[in-house]
Amino acid sequence: MSSQSDIVIRPNTYTAYKTQDHITIDGKADEPIWNTVQWTSNFIDILGVKTPQYQTNVKMVWDDTYFYILAKIEEPHVWADIKEHDAIIFHNNDFEVFIDPDGDTHNYYELEINALNTVWDLFITKPYRELNSPVLNDWHISGLKSAVHVDGTLNDASDTDKGWTLEMAIPWSVYKTSYFEDSVPKDTFWRVNFSRVNWDYELTNDIYSRKKDSKGALLHEYNWVWSPQGVINMHEPEKWGYVYFSSKDAGSETPFVIPKDEEIKWALYKMYRAQKAHFSKTNQWLTTIKSVQSTPIVLHGVTLSPFIENYSSGWIISIKSPFSNKLLSLTEDGKFKIK
Repeated sequence: MSSQSDIVIRPNTYTAYKTQDHITIDGKADEPIWNTVQWTSNFIDILGVKTPQYQTNVKMVWDDTYFYILAKIEEPHVWADIKEHDAIIFHNNDFEVFIDPDGDTHNYYELEINALNTVWDLFITKPYRELNSPVLNDWHISGLKSAVHVDGTLNDASDTDKGWTLEMAIPWSVYKTSYFEDSVPKDTFWRVNFSRVNWDYELTNDIYSRKKDSKGALLHEYNWVWSPQGVINMHEPEKWGYVYFSSKDAGSETPFVIPKDEEIKWALYKMYRAQKAHFSKTNQWLTTIKSVQSTPIVLHGVTLSPFIENYSSGWIISIKSPFSNKLLSLTEDGKFKIK
């Protein structure tokens, strides 16, 4: 993963509509509902610069039990050899889902699946950029349904494939933060992103594997994503896309506009990255707003007024939103809060 980036990239958005139809998870996506909703924009490289060699798109719908995701993955050579649950799936070509329900960038979820439908699911307490950020690899998405359909032949180098389709149903119940809290989003948004890892391959006795250079080192993978990160690191959740879960049925139109408070949040994370960069060089935090943010922050014609509170182990930077009158804050470990 490369270092953090200050490149400003506006996250992508998608409206996921509610479905009344029963969806059979078989990878074939032959239910009428899938023909009713739109594909996402084409995936782009993770930096947001290059067009990938092969196209990837996603559709999403939901009901009161599941979040349904359909991924269409172009691939002329569909191969996979990892069969163990919770193995490092991205050592094969894979498809990955990242979900942060409350958008605070902590306590988020990652799901990786390869063309054999082998699953790696994990819970991340803090992004890897933070110290003391344990990853719960033994966490499982209980009740997950997933299936792969290959348009071609898996692990057969003698022909050219069209690709593979991944269909999944993630139960809302896995996102509950307490016994009494409803985890089903309705007419609200979650932060979501999708990643596709793709490797150049080589054949040995007609068996696929990741390609190596002349010195025997693996060639770097390609990282293709729905909403670009501006940096080779999926674990900057503040840059993920926005999925709005409309209670309207599929086929209707629910325009979604990113709230202005989210743009304030982006400004807070820019200051957070300035703090982290300074700390990495000096082992000290900046203690005044002017030293953190030397130029005025102007959004939609309004100048924001950030302020900082310092304490023994860190800081809190806050901005009172002129748009919602809420207090938006960010702590030194990157956790976002809103009051």
